[in-house]
Amino acid sequence: MALSGLDIQKLLPKTNCKECGSNTCLAFAMKLAGKKASLSECPYASDEAKRVLGAASEPPVKAISLGPGGELKLGEETVLYRHEKTFVHQNLFAVDLRDDEPPERAESTLKLLRDYELVRVGLSIRVDMVSVTQRGTDPAAFAAFARKAYAIAGKPLLLRSGDPAALALAAEAVKGSGSVLVAADASADPARIDALRAAAEANGHCLAVTGDDLDAICALTARLKSSGFDRIVLQYRVRSLAEAYQTNSIARRMAIKESYKPLGYPSLRYIDSGNALDDTAQAVTEICKYGGIVALPSFDPAQLVALMTLRLNVYTDPQKPIQVEPKVYAIGEPDERSPVFVTTNFSLTYFIVSGEIENSGASAWLLIPECEGMSVLTAWAAGKFNGATVAKSLRESELYERSASKTLVIPGFVSQISGEVEEGLPGWKVLVGPQDAGDIESFVKARLAP
Repeated sequence: MALSGLDIQKLLPKTNCKECGSNTCLAFAMKLAGKKASLSECPYASDEAKRVLGAASEPPVKAISLGPGGELKLGEETVLYRHEKTFVHQNLFAVDLRDDEPPERAESTLKLLRDYELVRVGLSIRVDMVSVTQRGTDPAAFAAFARKAYAIAGKPLLLRSGDPAALALAAEAVKGSGSVLVAADASADPARIDALRAAAEANGHCLAVTGDDLDAICALTARLKSSGFDRIVLQYRVRSLAEAYQTNSIARRMAIKESYKPLGYPSLRYIDSGNALDDTAQAVTEICKYGGIVALPSFDPAQLVALMTLRLNVYTDPQKPIQVEPKVYAIGEPDERSPVFVTTNFSLTYFIVSGEIENSGASAWLLIPECEGMSVLTAWAAGKFNGATVAKSLRESELYERSASKTLVIPGFVSQISGEVEEGLPGWKVLVGPQDAGDIESFVKARLAP
């Protein structure tokens, strides 16, 4: 049960020393209750406070770090729906390879995974992990395959095998890679589970746990946590899309609403229905309903584009629009005679406008003022994109003195600011551009052609 601010205050020194940055211990306690501060900011916190508040301040879904530097993050979620606050860490994509594949084909796929990049709204998106599945019978060969996969792709691995000896060898072969051993089965002999835990712990990996049902998984996660090991990923056994949806939802709701720690871990799901459309539908469900690591059966760039775009949309913080850096951008090969377009720093707006200018065949400058990532009309309504701000932004750029054309094109939706812009830019000609970016090409030919 979550502690209130008054409950937390009772555990604080109550000296009101202000060294934590708050005026009183009560104010600091309220910040702790709202997860807006850390107990480490209090220099006089007692051991009891650290013990009690440390556990209470943990996010409902534990944060897990993967990769050699812990650069991949999972978990740390605090809400069921992103509009309540935001989702913190997006799910990860992996592609599965088998150790009995022809070496040339496996190496070619690994290089494709290493080099694959999707650029969308200025963001570089890549495949996060590689799964290696043991199909052969030689543990040493599986370990060698894992070592090769990590060396070529340079990504953390999902090491999947039903042989604890093979997993132990592979775990050691890629020690320090921050990978995941798949998986400790709740129905297995306890000694076998302990061996997997020891292999994961000794080599800096996480351990995926599985079982016939949620009760079995919970019992195993509780046992592992009591032993001091807490780098856990949950692998649910589901037989249908509906069951996957239901199981993911139950686990997240229990973790968030009931603070049920045995289910408060990220999940892992292997997808391989034998049908590309069904695989995509299952992956979409994982993205939309609390999936953690999604392991796809093969490398399919067309499928990845759709899934990565959906993930970007779901995990973009709705309170923080994607933005580009406010500055002057060169479109084509502009010079001092080229016109200057202006729009806001909302990423999608920037890429649409810059793309249409480029498609028109014109070379131009694109001025991007600071608008806090808002679209044109939203920024205008909020007073972030008006005649004064546009004029000020241009005056502070090198274009103000450098431009020989002294022609500025403003978005058609804010034609009413043209007079104010001209007042702020003596000697400049202000043209009202089209409302729709798709009309920029015809505007350039009609109004800006030499």
